[in-house]
Amino acid sequence: MKIAVITGASSGMGLEFARAVDAEEKLDEIWLIARRRERLEALAASLRAKARVIALDLLDPASFGEYAALLESEKPLVSTLVNAAGFGRFALFTETDLESNLGMIDLNDKATVAMTQLTLPYMRRGGRVLNLDSLSAFQPVPYECVYGATKAFVLSFSRALNVELAPRGIRVMAISPGWVKTEFFDHAVTDNGAVTYYDKVWTPEQVVERAMRDYKKGKDVSVLGASVRRQVLLVKLLPHRLVMKVWMKQQGHGNRPDED
Repeated sequence: MKIAVITGASSGMGLEFARAVDAEEKLDEIWLIARRRERLEALAASLRAKARVIALDLLDPASFGEYAALLESEKPLVSTLVNAAGFGRFALFTETDLESNLGMIDLNDKATVAMTQLTLPYMRRGGRVLNLDSLSAFQPVPYECVYGATKAFVLSFSRALNVELAPRGIRVMAISPGWVKTEFFDHAVTDNGAVTYYDKVWTPEQVVERAMRDYKKGKDVSVLGASVRRQVLLVKLLPHRLVMKVWMKQQGHGNRPDED
């Protein structure tokens, strides 16, 4: 049984990746994973392939046992794994509750590692792992310090794993967009005005379309938009101290969070 597995499939990027993978591949099943069963069922009804709705909360470590047991029972051939589950908070570290800060690490990083490691034994040559990353992965980002750090982990993990898996013919790609208008965006932005400047906001469809094209070109990182790619290049060349200073001025905070 050939399948694809999509986490975070109930909305936003995960939902769009589910649609794109369904349209691109001929699958026996597509496994949709997220907490909100009703959202998954609505998506399942719109897909070409038979969809299996798997309501799991990946913040709960027990969910990985359930997923592993399902893999062992079904023994599928997984052609695509999309790790799109994640969340962020844009606020001062000291003004973000501990549960949220640890939750970002658990969902953005631990869940990505767990889902990848559990799935790889069921993948063969030609398989792929697509990890949703962020432009924040390329630089330290004040007011997103935990979120940005989790995405830096995803970028490093994805690129290194791509090299490790090359002999097996399995590819890994990180998708690193800038601002994307999704429910994630709505939940991440707090009412304290920590992040107020958005140079350009993309749609999930645009990000996914670019990612699928970049994968076919053999890339291990997908970045949408010429302006965003220029920014990625600049933050590699410039001192991060300067990059963070520019970011703080863009957000109207001066050089330090406590400056008037």
